[in-house]
Amino acid sequence: MEIKVIVDDITKIKTGAIIVNFFEGMERLDGDIATTDKALDGAISQLISQGEIKGKLNEITIIHSLGKLPAARVAIAGLGKQQELSQDKVRGVVAETCRLLRQKGVNSIATIAQGAGIAGISLESATQAVTEGALLGVYSFRRHITKEAEYGEIKQLTIVDADEANLPILEQGYHKGKVLAEATNLARDMVNEPANYMTPNQMAETAKRLAETYGLELSVFEREQMQELGMGALLGVTRGSRQPPKFIVLHYRGGDSTEIDVALVGKGITFDSGGISIKPSAKMDEMKGDMAGGAAVMAAISAIAQLKPKINVMAIIPATENLPSENALKPGDILTAMSGKTIEIISTDAEGRLILADALDYVRKFGAKFMIDVATLTGACVIALGKVCTGAFGNNQELIDRIIAAGTEAGELIWQMPMYDQYKEQNKSDVADIKNVGGREGGAITAAQFLSEFAGDTPWVHLDIAGTSMTDKEKNYLVKGATGVPVRTLVNLVLSLAK
Repeated sequence: MEIKVIVDDITKIKTGAIIVNFFEGMERLDGDIATTDKALDGAISQLISQGEIKGKLNEITIIHSLGKLPAARVAIAGLGKQQELSQDKVRGVVAETCRLLRQKGVNSIATIAQGAGIAGISLESATQAVTEGALLGVYSFRRHITKEAEYGEIKQLTIVDADEANLPILEQGYHKGKVLAEATNLARDMVNEPANYMTPNQMAETAKRLAETYGLELSVFEREQMQELGMGALLGVTRGSRQPPKFIVLHYRGGDSTEIDVALVGKGITFDSGGISIKPSAKMDEMKGDMAGGAAVMAAISAIAQLKPKINVMAIIPATENLPSENALKPGDILTAMSGKTIEIISTDAEGRLILADALDYVRKFGAKFMIDVATLTGACVIALGKVCTGAFGNNQELIDRIIAAGTEAGELIWQMPMYDQYKEQNKSDVADIKNVGGREGGAITAAQFLSEFAGDTPWVHLDIAGTSMTDKEKNYLVKGATGVPVRTLVNLVLSLAK
């Protein structure tokens, strides 16, 4: 979809449909909807008086202009109660409206910057929200489908404002929204790919393409280099697969110094069978998405490189499969991590924390000021928080608060989980320094406590996206499949730290 911003009167634009909005409880029409209603000889007012248009959130009414406007259709989008409007609600309404218009065969749309000036939403934020909502809402993954799509694509979205002085503001909002949405859709593409296509090698190739496109520094360590570095925890997981592992390192350098300000670490298990501790077959196909954390940090650093904040960012993705074979890691085995800690393996299905252990220790050696790891780590987090919230665990309250705020701005909900020292008791091993599973009780927390052993004193937050990385239904700007969580949260965090 091509998106552009222009100065014009929305009622004078020739397009497939224009979008105007209406608030619940609105007593009289004003602005663009009033002008549109007048051109339609009061059709909108009549539908409001008849109770067909109420302005409830995500209520969409489509009217044919029948030649009274250059646009063929008018979509009236309900934004709910004016005082309750948020940037995220605007995203959702735009996404729902664009999808409905696509189903009606519309291939070009014009809209105002919905919500601008309401409930503290600036014109720039509104334009960003409209852009994100449109690009995220009409996303589809059809790479492996040969049948023609039921609906055509929306080829163009035009965001309109009548004041020429506002054009630079519109352009800023559009640019940021486009970068964030396209990065999120990149992560969605990677997670939606089947594991026979999105292998560790393909993740490295994707990193190479992004590095070349956006001027990032790239290093990809092979198995031999991992052995030289002593990454015994990561290499233990790789033993069951014929696919060679990759340890992917990306650098964005926007700061004045050589120090790493922020390190983003993403779990890159491109398929997780559970290894010898094999998972049930039901829904095992979804384990192609066990690299969602790696996809998120890779997409986030590509967006950061385009937005160019004055900060240095590092992204680390340890990538491998977790499969059973005659060489595979076994329950009862003991591994030695890069840090020198020994780990007793209770379950080979708790492999994500093993590869992250070496990745976190690698980052520590660079002296990063902040570390954030992202992983589809535990089913226990899904039990605790469902599929609504990402779980946040960490050792630095200020960083946790910043991440939650960045998530709120993105519309990606995050809930802080406890990290009391008492939970560490469950990870104690009789035969090694630590064991990789602390039992069923508090499983998401004990997994995070395991990671904390390798994060050390560096300000660190772990985001468990096991419940939020995928969705099985279409709602607002989420579509069935990968969500791209938490790409926009990570970018917002880095931008806030750069300030």
